[in-house]
Amino acid sequence: MRASVLVSAAVAALVGFGGTLAIVVAAARAVGADAEQTSSWVAALCLATAATSAYLSFRHRIPIITAWSTPGAALIASSTGIGLNAAVGAFLVSGALVMLTAAIRPVGALVDRIPTPIAAAMLAGVLLRFVVDLFEGAGTAPALVLPLVGAFLLLRLVSPSAAVLVVLAAGVALAFALGLVGPLPGGAGLATPVFVPPTFELSAAVGLAVPLFLVTMASQNLPGFAVLRAAGYGVPTRSILAATGLASVLTAPFGAHASNLAAITASICTGPDAHPDKEKRWLTGPAYALLYAGLAAFGASLVALLSALPPELITTVAGIALIGPLVGALGSALSKNDERFAAVLTFVVSASGLSVLGVGSAFWGLVAGLAVLGLDASYRRWTGRTEG
Repeated sequence: MRASVLVSAAVAALVGFGGTLAIVVAAARAVGADAEQTSSWVAALCLATAATSAYLSFRHRIPIITAWSTPGAALIASSTGIGLNAAVGAFLVSGALVMLTAAIRPVGALVDRIPTPIAAAMLAGVLLRFVVDLFEGAGTAPALVLPLVGAFLLLRLVSPSAAVLVVLAAGVALAFALGLVGPLPGGAGLATPVFVPPTFELSAAVGLAVPLFLVTMASQNLPGFAVLRAAGYGVPTRSILAATGLASVLTAPFGAHASNLAAITASICTGPDAHPDKEKRWLTGPAYALLYAGLAAFGASLVALLSALPPELITTVAGIALIGPLVGALGSALSKNDERFAAVLTFVVSASGLSVLGVGSAFWGLVAGLAVLGLDASYRRWTGRTEG
C-alpha cells in the first residue's frame, strides 16, 4: 500500500460523488421521491459501488472501479409522467437486462451491434436538457450562476474533473454569501434504507428501463472496458456485468437506479500515478470502496444539505458536470459520415421531449436512428451503391 493508492482512490471518489450527486438528486425529484427516499437512493448507490468495487478488485486483482450511471440519472431526470414505484420497477428490469447480457452471449452481441454514433446521439439528446438548464438558470440567478460558469471556463484549462468540484465548493460559499441557502440540517444524520414497492408498467419498461440499460451499457460499461484495456489489463467482461447487474437488482427496491463500470474515474486508478507497479494497482479498488461505504452512511445529511441549496446551484453544477460528456457524445455521434444523418435525427428526437403512448423520447430517438440506418442500408443494397 502506498500513499498514491489512497490519493488516487480519494480523488476518484470525490470526482465521482461530488461531481454527479446533483444529477442523482434531480433524478429522484423527477420521479417524486421525498427527502428520505432520496437519501436512501444515494446510500444504496454508494453501497452498491463499494461492494462491487471491492469484490471485483479482490477477485481479479485488477483495479476495477464501479460507479452509478450518471447518464442514467440524467435520463431519469428528463423523464415525465413516471412515478417512483414505476421507476423502481424499471430499475429492476434494467438491472435484469444487464445480468441477461452477462449470461447470454447473443444478447451482449446484440447490444454491441448498436452503432456507436446512434447510442452516442441518444445520450447527447438526453444530456442537452441539462446544459440548456444551466444557462436558463443564469437568467433567474445571474449573480450566482455567471461567476460559477466563468470560474469553470478558466479552471477546466488546468483540470476539467477538479474544476467541477471547485465550482461546487465555490457555489456553496457564494450561495451562503448571497443569502440563498434555506434551513440547514440539524446534525449529521445516518442514512436509513427506505423500501419502495415496485410496480411494473409497460410504458415505464419501454420508455425508461430499455433506454436506461442502453445508455448505461453504451456510455459507462463499454468505455469502462476500453479504459481497462488501454491500461493493459484483460477485462473480465461477463464477471463485471454479472456483479453490477446483480447489485442493481438488489439495490433497486431502495431507489438505486443502476450500477456499472466507471470510465472517467476509473482512469484515475488504473494509471502509473496510482501505483508504479501495474500488479499492485488493484489496491485502489478496496480503498475506493471504503470511501464509498463512508459516503453511504451519511447520505441523508448530504441530500439534506443539497435540498437547502438553491435549485439554480444544483442545475448549474449538474450542467457543468455534463458539458464534457455532451461534447464527447456529440463527437462520437458525428464521427461517421454515412451515419451522420441518422445520428442527428436520433439526437433531435431524443432531445425533443416527445412522448408517445407514455414512452419517452430517448427510446423514440433510438428507434428513429436505427430505422434511418436500416432504410439507408436497404437503399444501398437495392441500388448497388457502396457509400452513403
